[in-house]
Amino acid sequence: MTNTASPVNDEAWKSGELASAPQVKTMLEARARTGQTMRGFQLTRADLEGLDLVNAGAKTGFRLIQADLYRANLRNAHCFMLDLSGSSLMKADLQHANLHYADLRDCNLLGARLSHARIEQVNWGTEIIQERQARQAKSKDIARDYYQQAEETYRNLRKVCEEQGLFENAGRFFQREMVVRRMLMPRYSAKRLVSKLVDLFCGYGEQPIRVMLFSLLVIFTFSLLFVLLGIHNGEHLMAFAWQQDWRTNLNAYFTSLYLSVVTFTTLGYGDVTPFGITRTLAAIEAFIGSFTLALFVVVFVKKMTR
Repeated sequence: MTNTASPVNDEAWKSGELASAPQVKTMLEARARTGQTMRGFQLTRADLEGLDLVNAGAKTGFRLIQADLYRANLRNAHCFMLDLSGSSLMKADLQHANLHYADLRDCNLLGARLSHARIEQVNWGTEIIQERQARQAKSKDIARDYYQQAEETYRNLRKVCEEQGLFENAGRFFQREMVVRRMLMPRYSAKRLVSKLVDLFCGYGEQPIRVMLFSLLVIFTFSLLFVLLGIHNGEHLMAFAWQQDWRTNLNAYFTSLYLSVVTFTTLGYGDVTPFGITRTLAAIEAFIGSFTLALFVVVFVKKMTR
């Protein structure tokens, strides 16, 4: 008979024979208090409701890594700063659990129930494990299955974060959700191309900085085209020429940069004007500018109204 008064050896935990033990919660808490890393513990369907794995008074939490917690009952569990990296929390019940500052990198969170759980400052990692497995898969069917799991997991995490007002994380998970959804589209389809462009321009509405960088790229690109092809400053033609001194060429470039800015923002003062083919370029830039400025307003408002 298992002695619950003292910690149990790791082999018993890894075999899975303790997952259904009546005192599994007490035994796991005793094992954690030894301070040793708990690696590879098999806790499938274990009843761990109210589990207390808080390393009180310490700067680091306990480590329950690469554990199998499939369908485990972790309701109301106290997991502050707990390192669960690499563990399977698939369909685990974590409702009302305290996961503040927990490490959930590389965890399988498919179907995990996180309603009302404290998930502030959780370390989610840069991506969930299914997304990385999908990229590494050698079969298209396997990759598709992993991408579908990743999309479902990201959607669940996004909804939980939105319910709790964690909109920064919700936006991040929405962006990753859209990325993996794009990977499920036919490779050379128009929908996938459009989705990729939206990601590049604004990160699916979550990255206003991308819109700003794109705007600067357009402005500087067209300013170079203007100075190479020539513009009118009043009646004076301004263009880059090798025979001119550097001050004249620099002045021509800054004038072209000014024209590019007022064209992009559709101000159009009229003091500097394009001519010939640069008129066509100016029309293209004005169209891109009006679209980009509208996009920036939409993305910025979306971020600020959360």
